[in-house]
Amino acid sequence: MRIDLSRPSPPSDDKRWKMVSASMRRHGHKASSLIETLHTVQEAFGFLDEEAIEFIAASLRVPLSQVYGVATFYHFFHLKPPGEHACVLCTGTACYIKGVPKILQALEEEFHLKPGETTPDGKVSLMTARCVGACGLAPVAVFDGEVVGNLKPDEVVQKVRRWKNDES
Repeated sequence: MRIDLSRPSPPSDDKRWKMVSASMRRHGHKASSLIETLHTVQEAFGFLDEEAIEFIAASLRVPLSQVYGVATFYHFFHLKPPGEHACVLCTGTACYIKGVPKILQALEEEFHLKPGETTPDGKVSLMTARCVGACGLAPVAVFDGEVVGNLKPDEVVQKVRRWKNDES
């Protein structure tokens, strides 16, 4: 009996796949490098699409269900393209008690946007995080990497509105 040791070809000629392949090669194409490989793909492409997940599963020789399981378990990974801007609301205890539910409600009412979604125009992605480590500033959001605290619902709505109107 002969075992096929060949690896699948990347999904396209996109040069970013070379970085992904190099990462897998550096880790010996071991199943234990799954999370590292997912991070590499996400950094390179911004999200994990079906094609990428299938390529990773075949390359690392792990079940497709395991790759999907890891990709959907960790909130860091995204299966859809992110928006131009990212709003991450902290849902830790301090932020929750100090008003994050009202902020989430205001965003849903104003923009029909729920955590894990991106506005139809692709401008804004809304995410939540268990804690961003700024409890003294609760409630807190991270706007495109910038931590902002002591927020009120109308302030967050105004920020998202500016993003949607291209007024960063």
